[in-house]
Amino acid sequence: MVNKIFLPQEIEVFYIIPTIRKYIAIHLKKQGLKQKDIADIMMIDTSAISQYSSTKRGNKIKLNSKIQKEIKESCKFIKDPLSYIKETQKILRYIRENFLCDIHKQISKVPKECKSCH
Repeated sequence: MVNKIFLPQEIEVFYIIPTIRKYIAIHLKKQGLKQKDIADIMMIDTSAISQYSSTKRGNKIKLNSKIQKEIKESCKFIKDPLSYIKETQKILRYIRENFLCDIHKQISKVPKECKSCH
């Protein structure tokens, strides 16, 4: 836990999105895509893909099996930057609706009665 209070959006930007990217990069690689192709789809450098694969990036939190399943399913539809954005937004909506509050409380020093994520 971090000894300060984060906005829910900060939790998404600093913790959740990098972890989603990591899982997407790993799943796209398992589908047989090359690092360069994955980087082009995700609009990032190939070195970032390598860092996601080696867990140097996107490892500040662990996503539960339900979220991982959603990410794996979304990867079937990721073919280009636009579909990557669409599927990432879909995953973020799923997390916001079901898990963001719990993740927020794990990471940030928010009171137990906090309902800011809803």
